Amino acid sequence: MPDIEIRRARRDDVEAIVRMLADDQIGATRDSTDNLDLYLQAFDAITADPNQLLMVAALDDEPVGTLQLSIIPGLTRSGALRGQVEAVRVHRDHRSTGLGGHLMRWAIEEAKRRDCELVQLTSDKRRTEAHKFYERLGFVASHTGFKLNLQSSL
Repeated sequence: MPDIEIRRARRDDVEAIVRMLADDQIGATRDSTDNLDLYLQAFDAITADPNQLLMVAALDDEPVGTLQLSIIPGLTRSGALRGQVEAVRVHRDHRSTGLGGHLMRWAIEEAKRRDCELVQLTSDKRRTEAHKFYERLGFVASHTGFKLNLQSSL
């Protein structure tokens, strides 16, 4: 994708990233650009951590795709590093163009470059099209994930 630049997100990209996060049936229930203060705080924490990579795919310097790659050390697999991919989104005008695959291949290559043994991700069970996308990239639905919402369990 010659016109697309994959680069680290900048603070002035946050609003565009949040718009992409909120632009689906699931994200619309939890993300909004109404108040960016908490997102900017999170951005600052992410960029301060060298094991966190918040990336955008930019077209003419405007974010049209995003993902976060976290490098996680662990004791399992003989102390192997793993790359955790989160919040993969492509702007609705650029879906089905190969951009999502381009972003994911970047994340996989970066995880390899950082000596990760594997790349993993979670995806909401309702995102069936996303599951097909990840399977086409070689990901296998090998585990069952569990989450506990700490805000609603208090």
